[in-house]
Amino acid sequence: MSDDGEPDAAASVELPAHTRQWIALLVPSGSAPAWLRITEVEQRGAAALSVVVAIVLQLALPDTLTFGPHWMLPALEALLLVALVGGQRVLGHAVTARLRPLALTLAGTVAAANLTSTGLLVATLVGGKALSAQQLLSTGLLVWVTNVIAFALIYWELDRGGPLSRAMMSDSYPDFLFPQMASPGVAAMDWEPRYFDYVYVSFTNATAFSPTDTMPLSRWAKALMLVQSAVALVTVGLVFARAVNILH
Repeated sequence: MSDDGEPDAAASVELPAHTRQWIALLVPSGSAPAWLRITEVEQRGAAALSVVVAIVLQLALPDTLTFGPHWMLPALEALLLVALVGGQRVLGHAVTARLRPLALTLAGTVAAANLTSTGLLVATLVGGKALSAQQLLSTGLLVWVTNVIAFALIYWELDRGGPLSRAMMSDSYPDFLFPQMASPGVAAMDWEPRYFDYVYVSFTNATAFSPTDTMPLSRWAKALMLVQSAVALVTVGLVFARAVNILH
């Protein structure tokens, strides 16, 4: 048992056979990189801050682009965030697995709210409702940024089973193959993917409409990147193009 009350995972958990094969393949010397050994569970501070940003962006959207009362989904997300962060702070990492459904619900709610706003925005444009170029650009930017945040959260929560599972090496088969994992020599041995790495994956997928340096391996990862690219493409291709057309 560690000083903070967490179980001494390194002493009690045996690495799966396929993990040992990864280590033998990538690092013949037996010294495994951090992403292939048991490490500290990543704190939720950065992820929680990005949820706060997403809530602010959603509140800035026009009422016509939200589902139900304008405050309903942001309020639900805020409640889920408080419950998640508070529960982890009070109970510690030992019960992080019990909070996982709450974390997935939060990430899914942020994504669902933004998908709804995207659909309503497209319906508004197709319906011929008059919007100024400034309104279109500002609204499109809000939806696009929230899209990046929402899918960064989802990637972070699902890759190899989430933060706790990655730290405990419960599932060492990667859903996302980062360059540092494919070529260990290009990074320090203590490198492992953190929340910002998933933000970068989300951002590049929303700008290039395809993977860049990090490859999705599992089918769910490919499907989610497809959905995110579609949302980004609609936002940039339809909303921004329409705004530019109005300006001319």
